[in-house]
Amino acid sequence: MRFMIIVKASPESEAGKMPSEELLTAMGKYNEELANAGVMLAGEGLHPSSKGARVHFSGTKRTVIDGPFSETKELIAGFWLIQVKSLDEAIEWVKRCPNPMESDSDIEIRQVFDPDDFGAEFTPELREQEARTMAKASANAA
Repeated sequence: MRFMIIVKASPESEAGKMPSEELLTAMGKYNEELANAGVMLAGEGLHPSSKGARVHFSGTKRTVIDGPFSETKELIAGFWLIQVKSLDEAIEWVKRCPNPMESDSDIEIRQVFDPDDFGAEFTPELREQEARTMAKASANAA
């Protein structure tokens, strides 16, 4: 099972405050643990929303909204993508994580859909298309 581990933003991260050397060291060690255990697939920190944008969809209309965005608690400061056997295992890994914000913070854990989760609507043709797309994406990441 794959899980997206979502680090929620804080007022500090949204202000562009960079983590301390101590936190970067702790996070590096944690990332090494994840990688050495074979569970880490990806992980990155994100710039504040002031450097981003949103695209709002309403029917066929697209509206671009420039950051920053006001609801800090709804924003993401970073993420990991891990592969483990269960939600309980994902929770145990997250409980070992250093506090990513040096203040109160939240980390959300969400399971990533697997092809079989979509049922019969995900036809063999769509599965083949998805496999080709993911192979190209992996090659792009390398």
